Amino acid sequence: MKHADVVIIGAGISGLIAAIELEKNGINPLILEASDVPGGRLKTDRYEGFLLDHGFQVLLTAYPEARHYLDYESLNLARFEPGADVYTGDTVYQLTDPLRNPGKMLQMLFSGIGSFGDKLTLARLIKDLRNDDPADIFSGKSGSTIDYLRNRGFSEKIIEYFFRPFFSGIFLETDLSTSSRLFEFVFKMFSEGFAALPANGIQAIPKQLISGLAQTEIRYNVRAEEVTHKGILTSDGEYRAGDVIITTYPHLLLPGLRDQKQYFHRVLNLYFRVQEPVIGRPRLGLTTGNRLINNFCYPTQLHSGMSESQSHLLSVSIVDVPDTDLTAIISQVKAEWNELTGQEGSALDFIKEYDISHALPKVDLTAYNMPHTAVKIQDHVFVAGDYLLYGSLNAAMTSGRTAAQAVIAGRGVR
Repeated sequence: MKHADVVIIGAGISGLIAAIELEKNGINPLILEASDVPGGRLKTDRYEGFLLDHGFQVLLTAYPEARHYLDYESLNLARFEPGADVYTGDTVYQLTDPLRNPGKMLQMLFSGIGSFGDKLTLARLIKDLRNDDPADIFSGKSGSTIDYLRNRGFSEKIIEYFFRPFFSGIFLETDLSTSSRLFEFVFKMFSEGFAALPANGIQAIPKQLISGLAQTEIRYNVRAEEVTHKGILTSDGEYRAGDVIITTYPHLLLPGLRDQKQYFHRVLNLYFRVQEPVIGRPRLGLTTGNRLINNFCYPTQLHSGMSESQSHLLSVSIVDVPDTDLTAIISQVKAEWNELTGQEGSALDFIKEYDISHALPKVDLTAYNMPHTAVKIQDHVFVAGDYLLYGSLNAAMTSGRTAAQAVIAGRGVR
């Protein structure tokens, strides 16, 4: 029998933030992590001379929680240019943020991606959301993102040529059925900050958080199997704790919640080695129509150190993953690539795939935060995770902080 004051199950972002907050209040937790690395969904591999993130992931620098907990300078962030290059197969459209890049206002207004009215509606949306507090956004009306865009007055062309491909890659669903609250929040974050990537890949974020922990022990390769009133049953034996914070999905660990399921969005991420990028700057590429490729980018345009050679790394994301084998998917991607860009599919040298079935939790009721009383599900058992709020790094951090506050409040720690 092993003992700990507080046991945190999972060394993902929620668990690490919970540990940080507990340490601030004189509580030294033990984290049990089922894998051999921290970070949860934020993972990076060194493979064939490249740094490969598990799925195309970026840090939105305007995230309030990220600004509070992360040292951006130490992460050595490089930013994607705002906007996107949109590939239709016939032409390439460029969309920029007219408020952040006023010098490109005319270029965007006459880009052909939408009507003149669309551009003005887009500028109004950016301006309106910059004046809104995130908490107010999440307390407002909620409908689907697609209905929200149409009600704002956007044309079907700009919806199909920009909003659908761009936000399908973020929400990991192509119907844009995700809550309009989340759309407004994410759009606000993009308009106020940048999409950025650490020089050492996305896993640099949890590594930095761990470096700030002085009194927390992390035990890797210890899988929690069940949480009972007596303790925590794990692959490493039984643990006893004064309090437990579950940052994985509680129905997997609590017998009374076995019938409750959590559903996820899936994404397939393919990496290729290429010699010549089709986009000359660090921008996101989007596609229109019913294609496999949803978005693509070149991480090596942000950080040359992500490649050990002169080759570039191409990341391709597929949201609607077909029920076929990987060889057929790669073949179709190469055919689409030639159609969209004019570059031969043979120029894409396949490196590795990441089929991420649990990429983002499906959340019906989004909220910006929650009282710490809401994360207590049993005596001395608390939960954390972005599934409690909305799928994102910001929500994961919020939930970890909230769970720690609940433990602290239960003990009367000041």
